[in-house]
Amino acid sequence: MRQEKVQYFTEKEEEFVNLLIDIGTGKTIAIVLVFLANTKEVTSRAIERGADLRQPEVSLALKYLKERGWITTRESSPTHKGRPTKNYALAMPISEILDVIEKEKKDKVKKQLALVKKMKDFL
Repeated sequence: MRQEKVQYFTEKEEEFVNLLIDIGTGKTIAIVLVFLANTKEVTSRAIERGADLRQPEVSLALKYLKERGWITTRESSPTHKGRPTKNYALAMPISEILDVIEKEKKDKVKKQLALVKKMKDFL
């Protein structure tokens, strides 16, 4: 039987996840993003175990992050018989990802304020 090292969130990392959720990021996406921010490269199975998520949740979050260009995927040869494993890592520093999120939030607020102004013009 082989042993694996499982990583878990610290209190600070859990707070980071909660802040991402509070600004509107999906819970699973926030958890996976913070997990990846604190690892160099990791398998989806390691994310499942360390973040206490189910496989479909991790897959959907990774798909979302990949579509945004925030993560990279690398296949590695299997150590035993079987399929190659995929390793995931952030494609850019977490600070750049937060800059993108900040810009999106600012744009959304600007649009909403423009709508409020337009409503006031009706009065």
